[in-house]
Amino acid sequence: MSLDRISLKGLRVFARHGAAEHERRDGQEFVIDADLWLDTRAAAAADDLSLTVDYGAVAGRLVSLASGPPVRLIETLAERLAAVCLSEPGVEEAEITVHKPHAPLPHRFSDVTVVVRRKRS
Repeated sequence: MSLDRISLKGLRVFARHGAAEHERRDGQEFVIDADLWLDTRAAAAADDLSLTVDYGAVAGRLVSLASGPPVRLIETLAERLAAVCLSEPGVEEAEITVHKPHAPLPHRFSDVTVVVRRKRS
C-alpha cells in the first residue's frame, strides 16, 4: 500500500532554542515544515475530517512544543516534533524540517536546517 502525504510548510514560531546563551535569552524565529504520510482514502471517500489528520490541530501542537522550554540543539527539537506527528492516529511516517534562518554564523547564509524522518515503531 502506498501512503499519501499531508504537508504543512512554513510554520513560524518564535522560540529560544540554541547552544549559545544569547539565543536562549533573546530568542529568534524558527520555521517548521512537517510532512505526514498516511492513507487518506477512507477520509476522502467519506469526506470526513475525523478519518484523517486535522492539520490545524497538528500545527497547534507543533507550535506549542516549539515555543515551549528551550533545547540546545535543533536536532532535539526536530526529534520531539516528529514524535508529536507520529502520535497522531494513522500517521505512519513523519518528516520534520526545522529551519533556523537566523543562526549565529559568522558567514552570509540563507538558512540552516535539520531534517529528521521517522516511522511509527
